[in-house]
Amino acid sequence: MAMYLSQTNDNFQLNSVFPQENHIFTYNGSSSDGGNNIPAEYSVPMNESSSPVEYSSSSSSSEGESFREKDHSDAMLKFISQMLMEEEDLGNKPCMLHDCLALQATEKSLFDVLNTNDDDETPDISSYSRVKKNRYREDTDGSSRDDRRSNKQLADDKFSDESVTLEMYDKVLLCSVLELEQVESRDKKPSMKQSSRGSKKKGIPAKEAVDHRTLLTQCAQAVASNETRTATELLSQIKRHSSPHGDGTERLAHYFAGALEARLAGTGGTFYSRGISAAEILKAYKTYITACPFRKMSNLYANKTIKKLADGATALHIVDFGILYGFQWPCLIHALSERPGGPPKLRITGIDFPQPGLRPAARVGDTGRRLAKYCERFRVPFEYNAIAQKWDTIKIEDLKIERNELLVVNSLYRLHNVPDETVMVNSPRDTVLELIKKVNPDLFIHGVVNGTYNTPFFTTRFREALYQYSSLFDMFDATVPREDRNRMRFEEEVLGKDVMNIIACEGTERVDRPETYKQWGVRSARAGFDQVPLDRDILKYVRSKVKKNYHKDFSVDEDGKWMLQGWKGRVVHAISYWKPSHN
Repeated sequence: MAMYLSQTNDNFQLNSVFPQENHIFTYNGSSSDGGNNIPAEYSVPMNESSSPVEYSSSSSSSEGESFREKDHSDAMLKFISQMLMEEEDLGNKPCMLHDCLALQATEKSLFDVLNTNDDDETPDISSYSRVKKNRYREDTDGSSRDDRRSNKQLADDKFSDESVTLEMYDKVLLCSVLELEQVESRDKKPSMKQSSRGSKKKGIPAKEAVDHRTLLTQCAQAVASNETRTATELLSQIKRHSSPHGDGTERLAHYFAGALEARLAGTGGTFYSRGISAAEILKAYKTYITACPFRKMSNLYANKTIKKLADGATALHIVDFGILYGFQWPCLIHALSERPGGPPKLRITGIDFPQPGLRPAARVGDTGRRLAKYCERFRVPFEYNAIAQKWDTIKIEDLKIERNELLVVNSLYRLHNVPDETVMVNSPRDTVLELIKKVNPDLFIHGVVNGTYNTPFFTTRFREALYQYSSLFDMFDATVPREDRNRMRFEEEVLGKDVMNIIACEGTERVDRPETYKQWGVRSARAGFDQVPLDRDILKYVRSKVKKNYHKDFSVDEDGKWMLQGWKGRVVHAISYWKPSHN
């Protein structure tokens, strides 16, 4: 049975206002019957397709057919379904990512006020925006205190016990590969048809032709020049021709116009504090990963590489920077459970930013509890260590590295939330990379959001963000029906809030600061890493999965040892592997 050790005080460090806490969960892989007779409901069906990896030397007609493996890539979807079915209290909790980013932005905003002359801080480019924001914070001080009290009470609530229903596990976790492919095909085809039908409604007159991008760019220039009257007039015109229920371009214009309006009013800093429950966000995220291959294929590529690297290892330690709900790991856990000779001992150090309230590490600890139950289900020995603090303050001893274990550091699409040298002279982003170099991992897996909208110059940043998010809204328009509620939730709560942060916030309040994959490559090499070549067989397999199961405009390419994923030629995500250089 899973054993949850009591909290200790040995590795969790935050500011003095937070209590020290640590979460460690272990499962040793044994059962009450000694493991000799595994019940049928715990067993994983094995057949020819369940062998770890099959390489074929013969040529094939399509890419990826030479790499055949049961990839378990749908385990992430089932893991989310399991959470939604079992954890009723998710409806009363805020989104984990938004909660920690809200605290991060708030802490930094307070730091700006208290240290306006600090040499480590870069002066704000937009003084007009800073004055407006400060005025807004003064006007809403009473309501913000109420919000903080509410957050503390929410964080202090005890979480209800989670019950495990074996029949439910069988339904959501142990589908065969054939069944999963049928579900994928069935889900995909109607979506495309419904989307095309939704764009041609009878009886609706033709809309007035409007160049949304030009209007938005002109409005951004007016905002940057502090031409309030012109900006207000343009915003009014944009709002008449935009809607969160329209086509992709109209939705794009709706959220960018809202961000410009918030920048004028100085209210951008409050965007993460207003949101829906974690349950609603998870439903929306499930729609996103079903329609779009970016996250699912990144997890597939990374997990296949880890599994291949861990062949023969007796202990595998994964340090995950940005673990959130742990969606990446059910696929790997399931795959490790089928390894000939038995799975290795799996240790995961889950790292994320602290949450608001009196229990800043509670949500990261919840992730460990879920993964412990999953490992118990599939008989994988497991240990989990939760760390919730600013990543640049983590010490090497906090990670509890042990000898004779295979060590993998993983960070997919979260390091852009760590400040860089445009915010602080001593870049926390470089500090995190230096820490990873010091632990000397066998492999560092790094996935990045490929973005060019991190410039301090507002109009340039606006144009680049508009170009980037045009692709994302267009992608949704081509793959998910417009009336889909979960699509609208994702656009509002994820894409819309990202846009709000990029456009309406400045200085340390702006926590979304991506770089291009080439810039990340230079930064990683400067930190002392050598890039590792991509696995050709896994790359071909991923490319074939995308070609077979997703819209034709999704792409998987390669450039300079990076695997690139994009939409209609626009690179959105990139992933690469690194090892510390020893010269």
